[in-house]
Amino acid sequence: MASLKEIKTRIASVKSTLKITSAMKLVASAKLRKAQAAISGALPYEQKLHNILGGLLQDDDLRKALHDELGFGGEESAPVLQDISSDQMPSKERVRRVALVLFSSNSSLCGAFNSNIARKYHSTMEELYRSGYSDEDIDVYAVGRKISEAVVKSSHPLKKDWQLAAAEVNYDSAVEIASCLVDSFIAGEVGHIILIYSHFASASSQPVIRENYLPLSLDSGTGGEEPVDYILEPDPLSIVKTLLPMVLFLKIFTVLLDANTAEHAARTIAMQVASDNASDLLSELTLSYNKGRQSEITAEILDLASGMMN
Repeated sequence: MASLKEIKTRIASVKSTLKITSAMKLVASAKLRKAQAAISGALPYEQKLHNILGGLLQDDDLRKALHDELGFGGEESAPVLQDISSDQMPSKERVRRVALVLFSSNSSLCGAFNSNIARKYHSTMEELYRSGYSDEDIDVYAVGRKISEAVVKSSHPLKKDWQLAAAEVNYDSAVEIASCLVDSFIAGEVGHIILIYSHFASASSQPVIRENYLPLSLDSGTGGEEPVDYILEPDPLSIVKTLLPMVLFLKIFTVLLDANTAEHAARTIAMQVASDNASDLLSELTLSYNKGRQSEITAEILDLASGMMN
């Protein structure tokens, strides 16, 4: 059994740790509230624009005109919008090169937040390997230091790393990331771009989402709603050409906000669990200390009593 001095030292150490975890929980909670306000304002706007764009592009002639207007380069280029599901994986027969864009945090102490992203990355790579792809056919982009380290550890080269975008979410960073991805898609360098990130479903749930960025999927464009008969000015093609980059930029921006909100939620929960465990441990140590102290006092009283009898 540990001595009273050791238990007392342990109690002091646990108290210090409890102060740290409690403070970190308060900070994460404050950041979570701010991030929730940001994502709740941006996500409905992005989804509505996506719905409008998807509704307009149900017209085959308009889709063909847009494809011709964009001037896709190379034989490997793919249409910007296809009749595929939002999470459908590409096939080697149709798409020569694939890009994965992974979103994580730059720091730890957020539970399984980063490890879940890494696990999804590895499982996606395994699916691509089974579909006939090799490492040379897969470009990997990392947004966040933790997933960047995980990719490097897996011996797969990183195409590009945006750590600052994960540290401070802003629209300019989203435009930079989206522009790089869209340019590579239009130039025919890649034919399929997949996003992997944590979605803020609630304060206690942050599931990992894998969805297609390009080509855009028609099934997520209308959301099952009846198409709206819009009055379009000046003409449909001009409107679609304006909407398309807005939707693509906003998608990356909302993913950054979503992942950032999920990170703060995961850290809040992790620090809450750590604080609860520290409180439980502190109670156990205090009880052990009191029992040990009581035993010492009882022993001293017995010694004094036996000495007086002698």
